[in-house]
Amino acid sequence: MNTPRPVTRRLTVAFVATLCCFVISGCDYEVPITAGPTRKLDERLLGNWISKDGKEKMKVRRLDDSTYIGSYDGDLFRAFHSDVAGTSFISAQNIDSADRKYVYLTYTVSADGDRLGVRDVNTEVIPKETKDSASVQRLLQNNLQNPRLFNEENQFTKEK
Repeated sequence: MNTPRPVTRRLTVAFVATLCCFVISGCDYEVPITAGPTRKLDERLLGNWISKDGKEKMKVRRLDDSTYIGSYDGDLFRAFHSDVAGTSFISAQNIDSADRKYVYLTYTVSADGDRLGVRDVNTEVIPKETKDSASVQRLLQNNLQNPRLFNEENQFTKEK
């Protein structure tokens, strides 16, 4: 008889690995996807967000017309849109760390604007050793149909 324990353990390990990737060492890349913003802010992202389990908090604010400033569990980030081949990406730089590396993200916002899904790019598909934006863009474009391009989605709810 199969027990759900191995499935639960795998899901827990996957969740913890994703969380650790994003929060602790999530900023793996030395360059942004694009040298600068490719479009203006998405107003729907602005506000305070809390994870489904209530343990993670994210604040997103406007720095200027095309740059976000935010915090994720106390770490400060600067972020902007880095669209590639019609796909919306965000280059987010950890400005709290000495190395100021980037994480590459994509997101979805629900129609009512109250739910946010965030996925980071898998470093096994886009290696963190990639040192220039043009190479990152090429790799992203070549892997847009690859189901492994993104890690698991983190879901947030907008605080009222």
